[in-house]
Amino acid sequence: MSTARDGLTGKPEEPGDVLGTVFNIQRYSIQDGPGIRTTVFLKGCPLRCAWCSNPESQNSRPEIAHRDSLCTKCGLCVTACKVRAISLDDKGVSINRQLCTNCGECVKVCIPGALKVFGETMSAGEVFRQIKKDADFYRESGGGVTVSGGEPLSQPDFVASLFKLCRDNGINTCIETCGLASVEALEKVLPYTSLVLFDIKLSEPEAHRKWTGRSNEEIIRNLGLIVKKGIPVIIRIPLIPGINDSDEELKNIAHIAAGFPPVRVNILPYHKFGMGKYQMLDRKYYLEELNTQTDTEVQKDKRLFESFGLVCEVVA
Repeated sequence: MSTARDGLTGKPEEPGDVLGTVFNIQRYSIQDGPGIRTTVFLKGCPLRCAWCSNPESQNSRPEIAHRDSLCTKCGLCVTACKVRAISLDDKGVSINRQLCTNCGECVKVCIPGALKVFGETMSAGEVFRQIKKDADFYRESGGGVTVSGGEPLSQPDFVASLFKLCRDNGINTCIETCGLASVEALEKVLPYTSLVLFDIKLSEPEAHRKWTGRSNEEIIRNLGLIVKKGIPVIIRIPLIPGINDSDEELKNIAHIAAGFPPVRVNILPYHKFGMGKYQMLDRKYYLEELNTQTDTEVQKDKRLFESFGLVCEVVA
């Protein structure tokens, strides 16, 4: 979201007043950068990766989700919905996504918690107050805060404001980005960023477009811009069976990574942790037949990247 402004003067308010749309704040995270971290997940992403494990992050607006396993079919949500987007039959609750305004009135009356809203508006100050609760853990472990998503650079004013609050209080900052963003967004956020976790999903522009909806040309350009600024970068590669985990494709990705020293590489084995959320949002997950790579396969891929002179770590 854009910077909040004083209604009388038109001047930007303090960094803590800038608003963003957040769908999760995860404390004690150890997979989103070094040490113990708090990971803040933001709504909105320009990509639509077929394997995305956070489908609730893709749209910038809040979304209603429904979990069938918790639903008692009481019908209170049907009555609460003013636009009649919710119906109930023998199979359970159905949400007409074309009619739903994501107002959240149905969530308020759902006693068993089968309905929830993914996404809420929060100020940078509100989020920072949660982050700083674990400041002692960050200092002792070399951790800090990571903003992920979705795509954090889709909300650059919010991230820059949050990171300024963190840096002013001695807390290290990190973005986990797909790399597809404007130069203006990068220029706002990078001055307050200690580390960048940068996704490289596929090497060829058209293959990238096929599986994510967008080409990777701007992404590779942005990687170069970040590296030139001297900010530490870790390239993260999700291993997707049959899509990007062939030796040929991984060599192409390794060649890209080796062209931006001194970046390090993380490889992330495939998983299906997000499948349940697709069901909650009435979306289809198209890679259901894929299976996680074996440890032997993952270690072979790790050695491939190391053969290019890259420091590589497996992040499970």
